[in-house]
Amino acid sequence: MNCPHATVVIDPMVQDLDGETEALRASAPLARIELLGVPAWTVTRHAEARQLLVDTRLVKDLDAWSLWRSGEVTHAWPLIGMIDAGRSMFTVDGAAHRRLRTKTSQALTPRRLEAIRPAIEKFTEELLDALAAQGEDGVVDLKAVFAQPLPMKVVGLLMGVDEALHPMLTRQYKAFFSMLTPQEDRLALIAELDVFYAELVREKTAHPADDLTSALILADEGGEPLTEEEVVGNLKAMVAAGHETTIGLILNAVRALLAHPAQLRKVLDGEIPWDTVVEETLRWDTPTTHLLMRFATEDIQVGDQVIAEGEGVVISYRAIGRDVTQHGDDADAFDVTRPTPIRHMTFGHGPHICPGAALSRVEAGIALPALFGRFPELKLAIADAEIRKLPVMTQNDMEAFPVLLHG
Repeated sequence: MNCPHATVVIDPMVQDLDGETEALRASAPLARIELLGVPAWTVTRHAEARQLLVDTRLVKDLDAWSLWRSGEVTHAWPLIGMIDAGRSMFTVDGAAHRRLRTKTSQALTPRRLEAIRPAIEKFTEELLDALAAQGEDGVVDLKAVFAQPLPMKVVGLLMGVDEALHPMLTRQYKAFFSMLTPQEDRLALIAELDVFYAELVREKTAHPADDLTSALILADEGGEPLTEEEVVGNLKAMVAAGHETTIGLILNAVRALLAHPAQLRKVLDGEIPWDTVVEETLRWDTPTTHLLMRFATEDIQVGDQVIAEGEGVVISYRAIGRDVTQHGDDADAFDVTRPTPIRHMTFGHGPHICPGAALSRVEAGIALPALFGRFPELKLAIADAEIRKLPVMTQNDMEAFPVLLHG
């Protein structure tokens, strides 16, 4: 290897996320990592990530990965479903990517986001009512009752999916991401999701409505329409990325504020705006820990290290968010009073920047003030150290978030 640092083994059970982040930063700007037995590079520093995310020598094309070409990585690898995910704007580059992303941009417009704001506010109030009812006499799980169903309701509304199907989708995506799911079962549920989305697209093709799925099908600017496979691929990835990251954003913000009561008081008193809370949370405790994966089409020099042609590159957003060269010596501290704007890259950078970033910000910007407005004495029902992470290598997610609503 051309890296002088030891390989960091990414823990599938996510037992010590802070320790993992520190080990990755110690190897900055690139760390050699191992993902369930598969070697790769990860970029851990803001400046280098910003450069690499626009480097056309790093591509999403799976066939550019030497380990895939050689057969060393197959569909038996548990993380392959996050890379070999069908044709969508998340898996192609260049002109093909621009075409697919343009179609999505036509569908996911600021006008559409503004139009659903009243619905997000309504969903939020309904879930807060449910939270109040279930937590009236004691502990209630903020994740299960509030933070998890809210983004699924929103993405379901956007896609035009019957609310009765939301629990099924939640279970499917939870099993997809979990490292405890046997790979045979994961491959089967991927196939089930493909069938679900294909049927949805066919239904919306026959009976278009005012929703994102229909808009993707009908988008007619910028060349040929999207194929069924492309609409399915875009929807599948957008739901996975959209609702999972928003769950993490909401819970991580609540956790950070409860752990820093003086800062929470400044927010509740109106001294600090809620959008600053959202941005500092995105920087400090990113919803996505590691984003898989790009591949080098030729050798790429990064400082004194070389990413060889055919090697895979991961983006470790949590380590990047704690980069002291970008955010100062106090990068490990959650601080909503730090100078703004808070320039992070949690939603990516360059052509593949997350298309759902604005939606996630809108949801959190509605959910957080409404939650603390209704329950200003909210507190954790267990010690912060007792919160357990889900066994998910790419998402920063918790098993549960038990709270007392009235202190």
